[in-house]
Amino acid sequence: MRSNPLALAVLGSILGLIGAAQAREIYVTNEKGNSITVIDGDRLAVVDTIPVGNRPRGIALAKDGRHLYVCASDDDTIQIIDTETRKVVGTLPSGPDPEQMTLSPDGSLLYVANEDDNMVTVVDIASRQVVNEIPVGVEPEGMGVSHDGKWVVNTSETTNMAHFIDTETHEITDNVLVDQRPRYAAWTADDAEIWVSSEIGGTVSVIDNASRKVTHKISFEIRGVPSQAIQPVAIRITRDRKWAFVALGPSNRVAVIDARTYKVEKYLLVGQRVWQLAFSPDEKFLYTTNGVSNDVSVIDVGRLEVVKSIPVGSFPWGVVVKD
Repeated sequence: MRSNPLALAVLGSILGLIGAAQAREIYVTNEKGNSITVIDGDRLAVVDTIPVGNRPRGIALAKDGRHLYVCASDDDTIQIIDTETRKVVGTLPSGPDPEQMTLSPDGSLLYVANEDDNMVTVVDIASRQVVNEIPVGVEPEGMGVSHDGKWVVNTSETTNMAHFIDTETHEITDNVLVDQRPRYAAWTADDAEIWVSSEIGGTVSVIDNASRKVTHKISFEIRGVPSQAIQPVAIRITRDRKWAFVALGPSNRVAVIDARTYKVEKYLLVGQRVWQLAFSPDEKFLYTTNGVSNDVSVIDVGRLEVVKSIPVGSFPWGVVVKD
């Protein structure tokens, strides 16, 4: 049977378009650049820059991957970005100074930390309406939702607590004291534990979800680096709970922790003032935002090595990945 060159060319074009549409993309908020850098996840190269509102920090990806939600902190709003057109297409209400947020597992709600009014704002995405405001501690920042959707944990920087919020009643049921200036909350895949970083305290507290007690406290020591420069912020834990990664701020390191024994196994040198972290969906790579060196480091999770540095915008802060 003869092949038709025209048909093959058309098929090739279609497959090329499909491949392009499915290409991995990494989105980075640039806090001082008022922009989002778009990185091609296969080539690890910048392909676009999206102008956004003032002081973009927290960023989340819609469940279907069609939209990004970006905290424009100094504009007191959350901007909606179409990932296909790479344009701002709308806004969501947020309360004053939104910093971090987390998306409910079903993709219907955003839980937003409002640093200036000590509230967690609950936003219904479909209606673009605030459905509740939950009073929490002073300077709320970290937001983490359990995989079963039953619990949200917020960390308050000045109160030094992790607040457990029932997602049905929107009420706080437990307040767990951690070390000074908690910045991030990450659940294990089985929802058995929540890990909370304390930036000034220099530790990560591991909280048992059943008892709501701190069961382990992880500290860090890096030869040649003063202790005050070791400031834990973002945490990412692999689904199989083999590894946990902790961004250590101005120490310019990411700690690699055995997530079952809680032992620090290694420190990876990345860019300056490493802040936020995001896995690729297959967890083969971890991406770090480095706010002072204005770049993103790419970590090969299997090899536990930094394999690439990608220049981005001014003061990169948040990062999410879309396949």
